Amino acid sequence: MRTTFILALASLAFGLANPALAAGGGGGGGGSSEIAPAKPAKPVDASFAQGKALVEAKRYQEAMPLLQQAAARDPKNADAYNLMGYATRKSGDANASLQYYNQALAIDPKHLGAHEYVGEAYLQLGRLPEAEQHLARLDSLCTFGCTEYRMLKAAIADYKAGKRPTN
Repeated sequence: MRTTFILALASLAFGLANPALAAGGGGGGGGSSEIAPAKPAKPVDASFAQGKALVEAKRYQEAMPLLQQAAARDPKNADAYNLMGYATRKSGDANASLQYYNQALAIDPKHLGAHEYVGEAYLQLGRLPEAEQHLARLDSLCTFGCTEYRMLKAAIADYKAGKRPTN
């Protein structure tokens, strides 16, 4: 651990001391320190944006068709599947939500929100060991801690204290 920390500090120091390399000008012989233009941002799907707004407004049933449209247009949209899982779970069907969370994690195994939410679904289903597996995965993904880790950890602590989660 100490060696990793020292190497990380050395890399950081070297990157800060050599702005051409830090900016991506790797000395490829061209002599130019020009920075390559950034890729244009992917436009946000209107159905996804509307579905997300409806989820935030707790209008889960209305959100589902919009999120399904977004996922149909972009089958690699892990966020759409995660929100479909959330809407399904919050509508009272934790078991059905698992398919959506698992699809989100198949697309993006490091999706923090999906790990948190599937862990909460497992708690609703009384499946503590699976919730703890997702907490362990979040622990490995969140180097310095993250909200998703803290939220699932608190939900597991509540579960162990006898407070059963609800929708």
